[in-house]
Amino acid sequence: MPRFAAIIPAAGKSSRFGRNKLMEVLDGQSVLWRSVNAFARRADVAGVFVAGAMIDATKVHCVPGGACRAESVRMAAMAVPADVEWVAVHDAARPLVTSELIDRVLTAALEHGAAAPALPVALTIKQARGPLPARAERTVDRAQLWAMQTPQVMRRHDLLEAFSRCPIPLDQITDDLQLLELAGRPVWLVPGDQRNIKITQPIDLRFAQWILESDTAGN
Repeated sequence: MPRFAAIIPAAGKSSRFGRNKLMEVLDGQSVLWRSVNAFARRADVAGVFVAGAMIDATKVHCVPGGACRAESVRMAAMAVPADVEWVAVHDAARPLVTSELIDRVLTAALEHGAAAPALPVALTIKQARGPLPARAERTVDRAQLWAMQTPQVMRRHDLLEAFSRCPIPLDQITDDLQLLELAGRPVWLVPGDQRNIKITQPIDLRFAQWILESDTAGN
């Protein structure tokens, strides 16, 4: 497989968590470092570009964060050397991503041009004009709905071109492949990983710790 760069946007304010969730510790390592090191330790990663946080480590390059997540991704992508064709954008708050999942997404992206992991939506989804309480308007068919995860892999050139053509404000972009969709490029989904959770609330941190302890006990 070709070498690629990882992009880790880490400039969020953690408003739902109540404090800087990326500095929370899981088994002696911060959430941010676990997310960064999942890529930095790989031989096929040319560099890890962290936007909005400072980390002093081999292969890690720090760039300023933007006003929103998409802007941070854009700034990091611009810092990736032009001779690195592929980039993998990964949420800083997904510290349990595995090498197996990264490989799965990268393989699909190399075949199709862009790919990301996704999980089937398990809950019943209703549409309503919030905030709640509000009247439910309809039940959405979940059979074709997928909950997105990261890393999301694409060509660096395609990502930067999609940024330049984006027809909506960047603060409305919630997903990296959304940019490619808006540019008319096909994107592919591969099976995600239930353990690849995103730390959003304090309970997520406790769940992540339980996953780590369960994996250790299983080994």
